Amino acid sequence: MDKYSGKKLDGRYEIHELIGTGGMAMVYRAYDTLDDRTVAIKILKDEFSANDEFIRRFKNESKAIAVLNHPNIVKVYDVSFGDVIQYIVMEYIDGITLKEYMELQHNNISWKEAVLFTTQILQALEHAHSKGIVHRDIKPQNIMLLQDGTIKVTDFGIARFSSVETRTMTDKAIGSVHYIAPEQAKGELTDGKTDIYSVGVMLYEMLAGRLPFEADNAVSVAIMQLQEAPKPIRDIRPEVPEGIAEITMKAMQKDPKLRYQSAKEMLDDIELFKQNPSIVFDYKYMAPNRTDDESGNDIEFRSSANADPYSDDYGKYAEEAEKPKSPAGSIITGIITAFVLVAIVCCILGAFQACQSQSADSVDIPNFVGMNADDVINNDSYNFDFDTVNSFDPNQAIGTILKQSPEAGSKQIKEGSTITLTINSTSTVVSVPSVQGIPYENAMTKISDKNLKAEVVYVADSDTALDMVIDTSPKPGSEIEVDSVVKVFVSGEEKDDTVTIPNVVGQNLNDAVYTLESLGFEVDYEYNEEVDKPADTVLAQSPGYDVEVESGYKIKLLVAKGLDKSRTCVLNVDLPEDIENEVFVRVTVDGIVNEEYSQTVIPAYNSTYEIQLTGEGEVYVQIELDDSLYREYTIDFTEGKIIYVQKYDYVEPTEPVTETPTEDTSSDDDDSTTSSGDEATTDPVDSGDEYYW
Repeated sequence: MDKYSGKKLDGRYEIHELIGTGGMAMVYRAYDTLDDRTVAIKILKDEFSANDEFIRRFKNESKAIAVLNHPNIVKVYDVSFGDVIQYIVMEYIDGITLKEYMELQHNNISWKEAVLFTTQILQALEHAHSKGIVHRDIKPQNIMLLQDGTIKVTDFGIARFSSVETRTMTDKAIGSVHYIAPEQAKGELTDGKTDIYSVGVMLYEMLAGRLPFEADNAVSVAIMQLQEAPKPIRDIRPEVPEGIAEITMKAMQKDPKLRYQSAKEMLDDIELFKQNPSIVFDYKYMAPNRTDDESGNDIEFRSSANADPYSDDYGKYAEEAEKPKSPAGSIITGIITAFVLVAIVCCILGAFQACQSQSADSVDIPNFVGMNADDVINNDSYNFDFDTVNSFDPNQAIGTILKQSPEAGSKQIKEGSTITLTINSTSTVVSVPSVQGIPYENAMTKISDKNLKAEVVYVADSDTALDMVIDTSPKPGSEIEVDSVVKVFVSGEEKDDTVTIPNVVGQNLNDAVYTLESLGFEVDYEYNEEVDKPADTVLAQSPGYDVEVESGYKIKLLVAKGLDKSRTCVLNVDLPEDIENEVFVRVTVDGIVNEEYSQTVIPAYNSTYEIQLTGEGEVYVQIELDDSLYREYTIDFTEGKIIYVQKYDYVEPTEPVTETPTEDTSSDDDDSTTSSGDEATTDPVDSGDEYYW
């Protein structure tokens, strides 16, 4: 067993088991005792806890995901960057990686599955890019697949806010070489189109059953990414529709200007393909005619819809293909290739030197003390890396920067350097002082000096002098957050004003508040909008139950907001034809008249009558025309369908019709309908009436 399994972090997260290990962190399945849910906790490995670069990347991941909120992106619930341990608390995903799924399917994924997965990945990236975040490491290993086919994009460890840092340093191993975009490999600027390329490689791998570029080592693969064109997908798997193959190749264009310019643009083409899988976009890719010393291996994007099949370009390429290849030509080709490789290396070195020279400019250090930490860290105008440590000052607002290192005006530093900010936070951890055997008044002072709160509990103890401290909870030396409560057990007579906190978890909020307030407690509560429990159900309480505290103590409750499970059904009820007089329509739902849709209409001018109903579970709906039963429906909102329809012929009234909603008289209507000779008919759901959700 590893060092963390079976432990409890910050008195809240019970770590159960190790479920994954990455390059810089370990991932555990854990239980959040406060929010009553299973979570995943990513903990930075011990060997990297003192490495500034790995800590920076680890923090980048938490910053990146924290601003994202999308069903196809893993959620972050909590982060902690202490002196000893750094971890991120995330949504627990009960699934496998897309890479594992591909291996289980022996790289034989259907094109329909590939389109389903790619659509969700692009939707996640569209959201991330809209927030200015480029993932930069999209690959199947970073895509989680749930049992219902839902995709979750994970691992934003090398993500960047595109407006802050978009250059890949060529002296660092960043991204996966099999999925990396050419501009990323060369150390050029990266943006959303970099992620589009990686998505294209993944889509290629799913459709073709293999990677587009494979070699014995990473360097060879990187060169292939820069120079070579992948083998056409339909040459490997002819059953793949041409439209999705064209979409894949456009996403993988080496020149970013020729790719899809956004995730939405690629999604639009995929949507057209989904509507018509036989669609052909007529995207064609040809080696451009070059007269300079460039590589000549880039792929130009053209549409054959605008190309002349008998043009000189096509004839020239055909003629060149038929010419016999001479040894001299092969030698020249080898020389040109060598020059190309040298040129690429020079470009990479030049980009690296440009980055160094750019960061060589020294600037004055701004004064951040007294400012809000979030405003500073998220301000794109500050070209620094920020490291943070927590401290606590009760006289300052939470989130205020208390000090910085280096200090403002102390010297000049290079742009991109790290500035450490000390932030006022209740997450600051302090040790419980040792106060056993001293008068409790002195103990109060020592505990207060640690920015902790003391709660005195009197205990009868004949072996200890009155008003002397017997023990504390937590024990001396325990590390807890500032502003936490320390119980101080003092020798003396038990006070009559102590009350035992009852267990109100699972109760309705009103009942819980009544119970607690009747015992003299104050009650505070906050809502949780994610737990699938009935609205106003108490999920947790702090402190817990069976704890003795003084009367008037404030109890904090976590309460379920309740998930809205209602759905809306639209009924289009057909009305009798050729009736030019007014007809009064009465709509009754489970015996209650719906005032909004009970009104007068003229069927000759309204062939159908639209009714929108919102509800849960099953409801029974009656439609009456001029006080006579006309239609009956049973609607299942859970399943999203009408499960029963019964129709009656319209009966013209012999007396004036009451045009105001009245009590439900469906039984009388049934009798009058039967006596007049009309027969009720039960139709299937797709009969005359129209309906949709």
